[in-house]
Amino acid sequence: MIVSSAFAGKRYAILGLARSGLAAAEALLASGAEVVAWDRQDVAREKLAGRAELSDPLELDLTGFDGVIVSPGVPINTHPIAGHAEKYGVPVIGDIELFALARPSLPSHKVVGITGTNGKSTTTALVSHVLEEVGIPVRMGGNIGVPILGEESLPSGGVYVLELSSYQIDLTLSLACDAAALLNITPDHLDRYDDFASYAASKARLFAMQHADQFAVFGTNDPQTNRIAEVEAARRPEGRVKAADQASIAEGQADWPALQGPHNLENAAVAVALLENLGVQPAQWGDAFKSFRGLPHRMEVVGEHDGVLFINDSKATNQASAAPALAAYPANPAPRVHWIVGGLAKEDGLGACEQYLGNVKGAYTIGESGPNFAEMLDEKVAVEKCELLCEAVTRAIANAEAGDIILLSPACASFDQFRDYEKRGEHFCQIVSAIAEAGEAS
Repeated sequence: MIVSSAFAGKRYAILGLARSGLAAAEALLASGAEVVAWDRQDVAREKLAGRAELSDPLELDLTGFDGVIVSPGVPINTHPIAGHAEKYGVPVIGDIELFALARPSLPSHKVVGITGTNGKSTTTALVSHVLEEVGIPVRMGGNIGVPILGEESLPSGGVYVLELSSYQIDLTLSLACDAAALLNITPDHLDRYDDFASYAASKARLFAMQHADQFAVFGTNDPQTNRIAEVEAARRPEGRVKAADQASIAEGQADWPALQGPHNLENAAVAVALLENLGVQPAQWGDAFKSFRGLPHRMEVVGEHDGVLFINDSKATNQASAAPALAAYPANPAPRVHWIVGGLAKEDGLGACEQYLGNVKGAYTIGESGPNFAEMLDEKVAVEKCELLCEAVTRAIANAEAGDIILLSPACASFDQFRDYEKRGEHFCQIVSAIAEAGEAS
């Protein structure tokens, strides 16, 4: 874990002992801080029994505390902890702010911060993968993987790559990233913000915390992203703000199996800007992009059997997120995507998916919304009603030819048949693996 002299002798209250809260508690205790912690679950509190005072911060006089640490999942716009801490002049912060406070005591390093409504996990994982491939010590954390305070500190010259949600940025006051990226901003999480502009303003704070000589790159050409880029360009020297250049790398995308589609071209272009700012050369990142396998359930390359490529995009739980997956495999010259679609629909219609049906060779409908999708797709593409995922995969394999793609991108939530999209994606991978093994054995 990350241990820092910055916390020695200080006093913190922690509300919520899930992954990030527990990692913060462990790091603070190991650093010599006094910790008061609370969680509604007995089993969570027991992990700190005998090492920290177990009291609810809402019931404490917080005079003299250096901060109240909450999980990003705590809605500080409505939760009483925000008002209670304010009465005592105590900041409400998260584990990323603790990391920022620890930085001066860590070996010389750089921090890359990546945010945006869509694509930040893939971009974070891609940047981390390339740095690892070229031999630069790297730790990945934030909204992905292990909480950053739970990681071991890097040796001198290392890079911390952080995926940062708006919730995490809201709880961060002093993180000056050496390089930061904003991929895009579309309406999301509006239950936590007064309006869309307030949500965008949360993202903007990541860049406002940077120094003027630090680097920033911006992705999609949407109004909110452009507005933030303009503000940052006005306060920084020339060259310290960059627009991601998708056109210059588009030709190479065909060689990056896990980075197909227009959305992944944007992710890759942002990653390139960050990597080159860190000194990674084009030949280096170009080779590393080829070996990137993607994240589980996000355009994940499961395997290739008999010339057919299997893609797990179970994370696509609505039409807007499934559309880029369909766009990723254009007709060449004939349609080649066998699309597994359905589940628990969040909205009516085909949405943005409709414009890419020319890429679909056949659709295999599953789940509660399967009949509705079958009706909407009838006469547009060949449709087979399957209900269960295993049946859909089996039928798709029977129809697929070398060069085709079997794509699970359901455009629906999973709760009609699975606990979550991860379980749905894991089931898909298991089916593909079992079918491949059976084929090898025959």
